[in-house]
Amino acid sequence: MLIISHLTPVVKDFLLKFEHIYCIIGFEVITMSIFSEQLRQYRTEAGLSQSELAAAIGISKSSINMYERGEREPGFATLSALCKLFQVEPNVLLGGSGRPQALPILGEIACGQPIFTNEEREPCIPPAGIQADFALRAHGDSMIGARITDGDLIFIRRQSAVENGEIAAVAIGDTATLKRVYYYPEEQKLSLNAENPRYAPLIYVGEELEQVKILGKAVAFQSIL
Repeated sequence: MLIISHLTPVVKDFLLKFEHIYCIIGFEVITMSIFSEQLRQYRTEAGLSQSELAAAIGISKSSINMYERGEREPGFATLSALCKLFQVEPNVLLGGSGRPQALPILGEIACGQPIFTNEEREPCIPPAGIQADFALRAHGDSMIGARITDGDLIFIRRQSAVENGEIAAVAIGDTATLKRVYYYPEEQKLSLNAENPRYAPLIYVGEELEQVKILGKAVAFQSIL
């Protein structure tokens, strides 16, 4: 679910029509005031004057000036043209804090039974404002209750422990899975819970815990329509 309650109607329409839906866990969308800063930054980096940018996308210089001063909201066509010109996704212009860095994708991660962790890497761009160290591709349907479906891209912030109830990427020997984590230290028991009643929790106790390692916390996921 994209958090869009504080965005204007034109921006909402643009994001909902864009081919990627970004689902952010515990993250608030930055307001449109950032758009003026981002537009100025990308125009300056491209070495364009306001007049040159206006000519490149077919609008007036005064419109660019008002965008950069935060006095006007861009329409759908203007946002599309700017994204195409600067080769960025709309979330970067509308809510980013700067040019995002590509993250490695570390193969696939199971949302069902654990599968072998693939070490092949391909770069990906995280949603604006998201602090993540790598991404993993979901496989299966065990996390559909958390709106994570087969093929989704999961953004992971590397950390060795998470709070009970948080979703994490977990390595189990040479396999990996994505589950809600519940740890009971008094019982020396770890429960990895699915978000689908068809799947029973994965339980590890005592010495079995030595084969389990938290890779990191899931901080966002991306679904492709």
